Amino acid sequence: MRTSAAVRRPGALCAALATAVLGASVTVAPSAHATPPIDTCQVQENPSWDGWTDHGELTRELKAVERRSDGRVRVDKAGTTAEGRTMWRARAGQGKKVVLVTSAIHGNERTGTEALLEILDHLGTSDDPETRALLRRITFVAMPMVNPDGGELNRRMNVLPWDRVTDRFPQLAGAPRAWYHAEEGDGIAEPGFDLNRDFNPDLDYVPRAADLPGEQTDPGFFLSPESRAIRDTYVQLRQEKGHVETYVDLHHMGPCDRLTSGPQKGKLISMAIDYPPLGVRDGAKYKKQWPALDQDKSRRYALAAAKGIHGEYGMRQAESAIGRYVHPDEREYPGQGRSAFALNGTGTVLFEVRGQSDDLGEQHKEVFTATVRTGVESIMKGVATGSADRLDGEEFFTLPTYGWDEKQR
Repeated sequence: MRTSAAVRRPGALCAALATAVLGASVTVAPSAHATPPIDTCQVQENPSWDGWTDHGELTRELKAVERRSDGRVRVDKAGTTAEGRTMWRARAGQGKKVVLVTSAIHGNERTGTEALLEILDHLGTSDDPETRALLRRITFVAMPMVNPDGGELNRRMNVLPWDRVTDRFPQLAGAPRAWYHAEEGDGIAEPGFDLNRDFNPDLDYVPRAADLPGEQTDPGFFLSPESRAIRDTYVQLRQEKGHVETYVDLHHMGPCDRLTSGPQKGKLISMAIDYPPLGVRDGAKYKKQWPALDQDKSRRYALAAAKGIHGEYGMRQAESAIGRYVHPDEREYPGQGRSAFALNGTGTVLFEVRGQSDDLGEQHKEVFTATVRTGVESIMKGVATGSADRLDGEEFFTLPTYGWDEKQR
């Protein structure tokens, strides 16, 4: 059971919801738990990752949250990995607006798992009127660890040999392997997929030999049980509620990038935020076939996360050292989950925390977890109250980068 101060703090969620629930104007002061900017970046050759929640611990913690919540949080099985591990999902709230969040689709990117456990614990045990109002307005669904096989190896990819793919899809026998499948990853000689390339906006898509191997600018093929479990959860929620309003995907990125503008210029970035990478002119080539695509909505939700973090921590704390993720106009990944779901009309947001657990270990874990938690909670609030839809999506572009925009010039 987690008993840290971070689990129990009221945080951005309650302070921000008070505005909508009470009709008052609330100014959120920087959190008492805020920390100074981080000035060093020490990459470790063989860092310990024992402090991160593993799959067995996740199973126990989710069941404990469900018990403590007295029925407010419900946990069930979303699917089974190739190696037989359960992919869990947890649900809270009864509202019409669905917020779906996934974490650890890359197995060595672990902060989101910690943040989601804290959020679920708060939603399940807090009796304040703000939390109860939130749960009436949204349905929150979290999949805290969707690649536990990769997580057990502390690597990015899942574990799935190509011959097992063709066993599942015999129509692919003799076809070339998908471009995002490899025989090893992160120095570990086990085959698998980069799962965040295995999505397709056609949610009924069945793999075809003629589509393989594909390339970066093509949709994926739903070849792995993990991606299919996420797709199935999305489809089930859409059938139940009519629409999935928001999808947030929690990741990590490189370890030592620094902000190039803003109040923390020159400081190490804590987290980057993004909207779907769908090529030039906001995915113009997709809009005829996928008219529900709304890139500005995704930017509004990303901006809601940024504003919530800044409101909680001020502009100069480590938790608020955030910026825009690498996104030149031509960047195009329709096979990512956030892109596939955006093409179906969902506003989707990417969080990229600095440094995978296999190069930073547990360095800055509390800071990064607090940043992710506050960002997700801020999106939940923005969706629940409608405040996110009143933002100007163009303001997203005022967030600082960490140098990638300069390199494109």
